[in-house]
Amino acid sequence: MSASIPAIVLAAGASRRLGQPKQLLKLDGETLVERAVRLANEAGAAPVIAVLGAHYQAIRAAVALEGAIHILNDEWEQGIASSIRAGIDALDAIAREASGVLILSCDQPRLTAGHLRALIQEFTVHNEPTIVASAYAGVHGVPAVFPRGAFGNLLALRGDQGARSLLAVPQWPVVALPLEGGEVDIDQPGDLAQLK
Repeated sequence: MSASIPAIVLAAGASRRLGQPKQLLKLDGETLVERAVRLANEAGAAPVIAVLGAHYQAIRAAVALEGAIHILNDEWEQGIASSIRAGIDALDAIAREASGVLILSCDQPRLTAGHLRALIQEFTVHNEPTIVASAYAGVHGVPAVFPRGAFGNLLALRGDQGARSLLAVPQWPVVALPLEGGEVDIDQPGDLAQLK
């Protein structure tokens, strides 16, 4: 099994509740989308695909997204599932041999490169297809690494049904690694202020 696992950074949402592009909020001087891409790269994921949608022009004008292949999901208004599909489609074109994929969002400020690295390393030690997910707040969620066999299931997602739905009734064994603070995300204007 290849040790190089690609990553899909989901960053296409409109951030309606926030009232501004979440992707461009800064945490420790770095935009959330840049941070997610950096963490995936530091964890050894390759290639890293950043799926953009809403605010595409503003994000591309503001950040270089070095270390990532950025793609536009022009169906972003259909929900997060459309971004997962766009990422998997891109992956099929550029990393056809990938044994799995790391899926992460750009709005988990407690996420670390060490946690992503641990997910990838755990995935690579299993001979049988296995999902390696993050555990927080009593649930299994993203970031998570899904085996190639799950790509069809990821492509079948619709609307606001995200990758977590595959973890609710998994078709493969699931190994969960604790992610302290994984439930913390940025949705409301006060969320970022509470982190400081």
